Amino acid sequence: MGRQIIHRLVISFPALVGVLFLCFVMMQVAPADPAQIIAGPDAKQETIDAIRLELGLDRPIIVQFIEYIGRVVQGDLGRSIISNKAVSEELAQTIGPTLELMVGGLAMAIPLGIMLGTFAAVKRGTLIDRAIMAISVAGVSMPIFFIGLLLIQYVGFKWDLLPFTGRNGPFWAGGFTSMILPCLTLGSVLIGPIARLTRTAVLEVLGADFVRTARAKGLRERTVIIGHALRNALIPVVTLIGLQAAYLLGGAVVTETMFSWPGVGRLAVGAIISSDFPTAQGAIMILALAFLLINLLVDVFYVYLDPRMQRG
Repeated sequence: MGRQIIHRLVISFPALVGVLFLCFVMMQVAPADPAQIIAGPDAKQETIDAIRLELGLDRPIIVQFIEYIGRVVQGDLGRSIISNKAVSEELAQTIGPTLELMVGGLAMAIPLGIMLGTFAAVKRGTLIDRAIMAISVAGVSMPIFFIGLLLIQYVGFKWDLLPFTGRNGPFWAGGFTSMILPCLTLGSVLIGPIARLTRTAVLEVLGADFVRTARAKGLRERTVIIGHALRNALIPVVTLIGLQAAYLLGGAVVTETMFSWPGVGRLAVGAIISSDFPTAQGAIMILALAFLLINLLVDVFYVYLDPRMQRG
């Protein structure tokens, strides 16, 4: 397993560099000028040119990118153009809330989706099966912002059951209620795909020889389904969760903006709108690292669920 993790890290590094370079180029060709923003709207052209020379913005893009990577390796992500704070400091304040949001969304979506999919497979062809699949299709069809608006309008505003603006601290220090609606919004878009794929995978495994053998031994149906069928059916489900990681990160950006959640996604949106390029680049790097980390965890779960992959 250790060799596979090292191999995954090695092949992930070029992907990370490629994402950073693409975003760096897009930031550079944006119409806004960082030197103009720093100097102010009434600054003279000589002042703007001096700032561009000091920041190295007059150099070729590839040279600027190499210098940027060199600073990142040393732990220097630059300073925010708007707040003049270190980008690493601002990111350190937002990583925790985003991690809470993503873990909370996954903790809700994965068990619920697997449970619904397994239950639908066991009750195949019944009204319960059709109802679960109908709910799953509806969940896949609705965009994340629509689900969030519904929760804000009814659960948060009309019924006044839960807070829907901001974060009241970490979840262990009284902030649990403030993260319920954002986590529901983020996790709801994953329940449908997980339930549908789990149902299909469990139905395929239930017809396998080893499942019939387990039943012939007199094992209880619950033991057969959970201990034999479900574990072997989880490999494609884990694949789906890994593929949905990018969508989950994108959904986190939308969710954080809707609920005023102080996370990396909201920081990135604010930085891009205000043309704060160092902060935006740092936030994008964190999101890209999160995507690669999720895929690394998926590979580890592969080996746990199917030891044959370790030998391969």
